[in-house]
Amino acid sequence: MIQLENEKLQLQIAEKGAEIQSVKSDGLEYIWAGDPAYWSKHSPVLFPIVGGLKDNTYTFQGKSYTLGRHGFARDTVFTILEKPKDGTVLLGIGDTEETKKAYPFSFQFFVRYTIKESHLHIEYTVKNTDSQDLYFSVGAHPAFNVPLEKDLSFDDYVLHFNQNEYTDIYPLDNNGQTLMQSVPFLQDTKILPLKKELFYKDALVFKDLKSNEITLKSDKGTHGLTVSFSEFPYMGIWSAKDADFVCIEPWNGIADNVEASGDITKKEGILSLSPGKLFSAIWSIDFF
Repeated sequence: MIQLENEKLQLQIAEKGAEIQSVKSDGLEYIWAGDPAYWSKHSPVLFPIVGGLKDNTYTFQGKSYTLGRHGFARDTVFTILEKPKDGTVLLGIGDTEETKKAYPFSFQFFVRYTIKESHLHIEYTVKNTDSQDLYFSVGAHPAFNVPLEKDLSFDDYVLHFNQNEYTDIYPLDNNGQTLMQSVPFLQDTKILPLKKELFYKDALVFKDLKSNEITLKSDKGTHGLTVSFSEFPYMGIWSAKDADFVCIEPWNGIADNVEASGDITKKEGILSLSPGKLFSAIWSIDFF
C-alpha cells in the first residue's frame, strides 16, 4: 500500500489499479470502504474506455475485440515509477501481450497523485508509443462516504454545482448503453438533493454541464468535499442501490449509446492521439 501524508491529509493507494483506498482528514474517512454487499471498489481508474461497450465489443481496422466495462486499468497492477516523496507519487502501466488481445495498441498510461494541505491533485497522462493513432478514453470513479458525519443521513446531503444548471441526463438501458433521447433533469438550479432513489435506474449521465466543480455538503454538518473537473467534458453521478456513498465521476469518454456502430474510431467521446504524442488531464478534490 502506497501512503502520502501531510498535516491535513492521509492518502492510501493500492498498486492494483492505482486505486485510492482511503483519504482521511482529522480522523474522518472520506472514501467508501468497498463493502462487497453493495460495491467492492473504492475509486477505480477508467482506461482505455469509460463505461460499457455495446455487447462488450468494438472493432478496429475490421477486427473485433472484447473489452469489459471501464477497461482493464482498474484490474492491472501498476508500477511505482517515482516513489512517494514530498507529497507525490507516480504510477504507470504499458501494453503487454495480454492487453494487445483486447486493445491492439502500444501505449503508456501514467497516474500521478499529489497532496498539498487539504487538496488532492490527480493527473492522468497517456503516451502513444505506437506507429498508428491511439484511440482511448480515461476517467475517474471515486466513491465518497455519505453521510460523512455521525447523526446525519444520506438525505441530509446535496450536490452543489458551481454554475446554475439547466440540463438533461441520458438514461442507461439494462446493458449500460445510453439512450438516444435525453430526459430533463436539473431545471435552473445549482442544487441536487441526494436521495437513494435517484440511482435505482443506474447512473445520472451528463453531457453538457456548465459547471466544472461539484461540492458534496450538508447544511447540518461541517464536512464535505469539492471535485473540480474542468478538463473532463462528461460527468457521471452514481451509487449502488441503497448504499451509503455517492460517486462523482469526471469522464473523458462515455459509454456506447444504443445506436453505436462498434467502430472505436467513431465511438462517442473517444479521444485520438498521434504517434509519439502525450495527452494529459487533471482533476482534483478539496476536502473540508
